[in-house]
Amino acid sequence: MSIVQDNFRGHRGAGAAFTLLEIMLAVAILAMMSLSIYRFVQTNLTALRISSETTAVDARYAGFVTLLTSEWSRLPPGRGALLGEPLKLDDRPRDEIRWRTSAGPGLATRYAVGEYEVTLRLRPVPEGEGMEIGLLRQPAVDAVNAIGQETWVQLLPDVQALQIRYFDPRLNTWVDRWSDTMMLPRLVKVAISRVNDPVPWEAVIALARTPL
Repeated sequence: MSIVQDNFRGHRGAGAAFTLLEIMLAVAILAMMSLSIYRFVQTNLTALRISSETTAVDARYAGFVTLLTSEWSRLPPGRGALLGEPLKLDDRPRDEIRWRTSAGPGLATRYAVGEYEVTLRLRPVPEGEGMEIGLLRQPAVDAVNAIGQETWVQLLPDVQALQIRYFDPRLNTWVDRWSDTMMLPRLVKVAISRVNDPVPWEAVIALARTPL
């Protein structure tokens, strides 16, 4: 009877314990579950980061359109003197558009005194790579003395090319140059090539009025 009881206890002890193989299998399952959870969290965090960055970029370009629409729509004929020139560098469009204005959205300040000549253009990023779009501002009273008073306002970073086209209602077509300072174009189309984006960003800006 004693021998039978000892054998029974031995079998119970062997059945209650975990073997090394079972422990290794459990560890492997836990490791796989942890890896799956980590990858799931990492994927979601990456998606959230990309979504946040995309939203920030879209908001910046929307603000860019709002600024230009507000500024160009308030330009008076003649005195506004809006001029557009098609330029290229390394076969990439680097168009410029220039106008005269006072304190307001075109100068990115409400506290400027007098008139300024503002140019929307590209320029290389200082001490870096790539290009940026911004406003080059200088006093319009004395062009000779205003050279040293130029200031730059960055609007859009990480761009490669800038193309500007103008809709002439008299010709009923788009033109690549605007030289009529007595009349504003009805529409201005801006196309921007961005870094790491094969499709150019485009916007058509409608001026609120077209004075004749």
